[in-house]
Amino acid sequence: MRFGSKPLGFVINFLLGVSWALMLIGAVTSFLSFYHTSFVFAVLSAAVGAIPGLVGVLLLEYLITDKEKLNELKKQTALLKKLTKER
Repeated sequence: MRFGSKPLGFVINFLLGVSWALMLIGAVTSFLSFYHTSFVFAVLSAAVGAIPGLVGVLLLEYLITDKEKLNELKKQTALLKKLTKER
């Protein structure tokens, strides 16, 4: 991903990694807690345990996409202003 400020990119990447780790930990611990009861129940609880981490990933990816969209719109605006000055 391309960010104008290096610290912001570092923080976003760090939080994205934390979200993926939270998803993995939630899924594995939920699965291991319930696999002795029923395999189907363990799989369902693993899916539910992964939801908080996946929500974090989704929100951060949305933030990244929105930031890149804003940068592209700024570039397009600058190009359009340059084109209108030439006419």
